[in-house]
Amino acid sequence: EVQFVESGGGLVQAGGSLRLSCEASGFIEDGYVIGWFRQSTGKEREGVAATVKGTTNTYYVDSVKGRFAISSDNIKNTAYLQMNNLKAEDTAIYYCAASAQVTLGDIRPLATELYEFWGQGTQVTVSS
Repeated sequence: EVQFVESGGGLVQAGGSLRLSCEASGFIEDGYVIGWFRQSTGKEREGVAATVKGTTNTYYVDSVKGRFAISSDNIKNTAYLQMNNLKAEDTAIYYCAASAQVTLGDIRPLATELYEFWGQGTQVTVSS
């Protein structure tokens, strides 16, 4: 079974940058939507960005537009989340997952209940 392994988290000052990686342990077909999600203490898990494997199509929630960039490398079977101009409110555990049930044009392309292959997450802490 496919599983994702996230890495790249850490402690960074506000205004700094981090790049998260999400490596899949098995094959995921092109066309799957790869999503990045985050969960901070006491809050529900929320999606932040998505891309369609095998394309350059992307989707971002408003709170990260212009600051985060999602990408994927089919050869390395890895997705990335470049996070710039980080803010204290970006502090969370970041997860990636994949879905064959959504498209980027859906009303809720980052509906967590439609995603699978969740990893263990990587902690991002932004100090103000």
